Amino acid sequence: MKITETVKVAISSLHANRLRSTLTMLGIIVGIFSIISISTVISMLQSSIEDGVSALGKNVFQIQKWPIVQMSRQERMKLMRNRSDITIEEFYRLKESLTAAKAVGAEQWGFGKRFEYGNKETNPNVSLSGTSPEAFANNGWVVRDGREYNYRDIERSERIIVLGADVAKTLFPFEDPIGKEVKVDGHKLKVIGVLESQGAFFGQSQDNFALMPLSTFQNFYGKRNNSINITVSSFGKEDYEELIEIATGHFRTIRKVPPGEPDDFTIRTNQAILDQINETTAGVRIGAFVVAGIALLAAGIGIMNIMLVSVTERTKEIGIRKAIGAKRKNILTQFLVEAVTLSILGGLVGIFLGVLAGNIAGSFLQAAAVVPVDWIAIGVTLCVAIGVTFGTYPAYKAANLDPIDALRYE
Repeated sequence: MKITETVKVAISSLHANRLRSTLTMLGIIVGIFSIISISTVISMLQSSIEDGVSALGKNVFQIQKWPIVQMSRQERMKLMRNRSDITIEEFYRLKESLTAAKAVGAEQWGFGKRFEYGNKETNPNVSLSGTSPEAFANNGWVVRDGREYNYRDIERSERIIVLGADVAKTLFPFEDPIGKEVKVDGHKLKVIGVLESQGAFFGQSQDNFALMPLSTFQNFYGKRNNSINITVSSFGKEDYEELIEIATGHFRTIRKVPPGEPDDFTIRTNQAILDQINETTAGVRIGAFVVAGIALLAAGIGIMNIMLVSVTERTKEIGIRKAIGAKRKNILTQFLVEAVTLSILGGLVGIFLGVLAGNIAGSFLQAAAVVPVDWIAIGVTLCVAIGVTFGTYPAYKAANLDPIDALRYE
């Protein structure tokens, strides 16, 4: 028999026993659904998180006081005893010594600020940062209107500010903000620029902040108000890892960390954050695979049982086929294709429902929709493997029936 005829016979046989075939496919549907739905949600989260954490820009890392992972209160208290704030003096010493870097920038943040202009004001949840000029490029902040500030502005401690897109929209919905004066914590600042929108991250806007010269920020809030974050960019991917090692060595010297002692600062990279996310989601994925594995095993056993029943019911048909010239391999192929077809049909239903359910679940987390092509391919491969594995014995049994005994079977 040609393969097309074999597939037609397989589909016809499954259609003739629709209820039985549907119940058998349920196990496959549940197993593949578990894998695809969980993988879809995780892929959506990872895609959104990658977009969010990549705000540092390519070939950029950050030196900061605290680790990037969440810590227990006890761990945090232990670190607080050992870690002092990163100071502006340490930033300038690193900037001077790190000649291999493309740019070295500094940021000092304050949170929960309220901005005012005329009779308009923002909610008291705006982040405000004093930065050096390098922070714009290192963080991927692009000025849409107006200009960035420079080191001349820093030297003069100019009272100027660059607004994030959300802050500008709230205070200046119908007019150009450039040149206007806004007020924060009683200080008047001239708007010199507005940043391009960076979009949302899990439904949370990334544009609700404002930037001012670092010296101005420290005049307002003090040099020791918060630890400095230092961003460093390399000239390319090739010297990125080497630059991290050089910067770590220089900063250990600046911070006077004794040889053999752990760093009293953290190097934050986009990849480190993604590795942490993958480690966190690994447990969820393993759990889904365990559930899916049990469901697929049960489905495979169901396929084997249903095919054995089919062989028994069609014994006389097998005898007739052999009597008119069908070879063992023809019978073997016919029943094996039926098992694989049953498995693939269940798998396709599971894949469709899994992608649909995964995207619906991910949408509640404000994550962008995805179609996990790699996991769909894995799901189809699993279906074929299950069909072949659990359909081989029934097919082998059918192929080895004695034609005389089969023709006599009632």
